[in-house]
Parts: sequence; structure tokens; C-alpha cells
Amino acid sequence: MAKCDICGKGVHFGNAVSHSHRRSNRIWKSNIKSVKVKTAGGDGKTMHVCTSCLRSGKVERA
Repeated sequence: MAKCDICGKGVHFGNAVSHSHRRSNRIWKSNIKSVKVKTAGGDGKTMHVCTSCLRSGKVERA
């Protein structure tokens, strides 16, 4: 699973707890998109960016 190239957000692990309190492993996957981003040289570059970074304006799309 990819990580956000801006903030480093990735997969989180924890326990799924049933009604009878039996525990099993579970995963929360972050919402990461492959986006073309403008770089300092004016070129476009593809990066993995989470949607919270996209909405907050930390990345300028190409």
C-alpha cells in the first residue's frame, strides 16, 4: 500500500471487536490518489497524495 508523499500517511492497524468482544486484526487504509503535481522546474510529476492534503491545498495539481 502506498504512503502519501506529502505527510507520510499510510495504513493503520488495530482490532475489530465483535459483539461478543472477540478480537481480530483489521486495517484502515488511507484514501491515497495518484496525482500529477507541478514541480519547481515547471514539469509535471506523478505523486501519491492523500485526499486530506489535496483538499488543504498542500499540493498544486498540474
